[in-house]
Amino acid sequence: MKKKVFAVLMLIALSASAQTVDLSVFDTNYYHKYKGQNLSVNVYNWGEYISDGSDGSLDVNKTFEELTGIKVNYSTFASNEEMYVKLKVGGIQYDVIIPSDYMIERLINEKLIQKLNYNNIPAHTNIANRFKNLPFDPTGEYSLAYTWGVTGIVYNRQMVTENEADIDWDILFDKKYKGQILMYYNPRDAFAIAQAYLGYSLNTTNETELRECARLLKEQKPLVQSYVMDEIYDKMEAGEAALGVYYAGDSLSMMASNHDLNFVIPKKGANLFVDSICIPSNSGSPELAEMYINFLCEPQIALANIEYINYASPNDGAIAIMSSETKNNKIIYPNQETLDNCEVYITLPDDTNILMEDLWNEILSNDNAYKGWVIPVALGVIVVLCAVIIILRKMKKREN
Repeated sequence: MKKKVFAVLMLIALSASAQTVDLSVFDTNYYHKYKGQNLSVNVYNWGEYISDGSDGSLDVNKTFEELTGIKVNYSTFASNEEMYVKLKVGGIQYDVIIPSDYMIERLINEKLIQKLNYNNIPAHTNIANRFKNLPFDPTGEYSLAYTWGVTGIVYNRQMVTENEADIDWDILFDKKYKGQILMYYNPRDAFAIAQAYLGYSLNTTNETELRECARLLKEQKPLVQSYVMDEIYDKMEAGEAALGVYYAGDSLSMMASNHDLNFVIPKKGANLFVDSICIPSNSGSPELAEMYINFLCEPQIALANIEYINYASPNDGAIAIMSSETKNNKIIYPNQETLDNCEVYITLPDDTNILMEDLWNEILSNDNAYKGWVIPVALGVIVVLCAVIIILRKMKKREN
């Protein structure tokens, strides 16, 4: 999703050799069909969102290259919006991208991604049915789930006195924690907190409801220490804040660095996000893209990726071979009752996005911001007036 820098749950010594996988377990008739043809596939993904060989992990792209002979040109983006602009403007041709739910719907509507040929992706059967035909891609023709997770509250047990069972979104509006709260620095996630707290849909297009959410977020602003994204890692790990809002998978790395930290999914509901694999409409090599996608769906590869980035896997094959400790981790894999209370983002109408962006800018703007420019402008006016007066006096003297 969201996008961000992901951390490793279990840090392995840097000196350890990278993991490898037995290439003989893969279907060579399938993966060797383009070997020796000097081909390449262009992949565009979130930063730190694939197992890359660091910290003893499996280098997925290198393994794919060894197996298929196809070179992977890999680049990263920091947000769905950054990825969208690159796709929209063109100029760079990508074969595989991994956007989030609501952005996928937008890409479908604008015909920026193409339908997948599932005949070329036999490993797609490993993806659980509940992660197919989701609201952002109801026919399931354009995307294949890569990871998923939920949002929630990271809190410091030494600084937050409430029992975990009592922690909900309302704690983020409690004056008791003034100056100790970290909030999302993006409108969609920030508004979602207010929407869940007020009992509204996370996909509401009702202007009255959105303005009510904005009012609530404005009232909260004096309590907020900082609006953050990846900065939350350092602040929460160092004990600089009592509460923060972020994604479940990322909370685990914070908890590993600071054992006073914990994570809770609010009972009032949260965002359930899904990042999925797609092929841009202008891909020059859709067949190679589908082979790469198939590789990501192989259980051993899906497991390596999940172990590296700490997000939940939609891959039943990977879940079947993962450790019981990971499989039973309720932060990564919440129970169904919790998931039933979560909502997936869908693409909002343009007028709703514009309204939300305008309201968000109002929330972030400093009420006293004018004080920062009134004085310089006033001084500038005075200087100009003085210069004009001096010039007029000189002209008058010359006339005399």
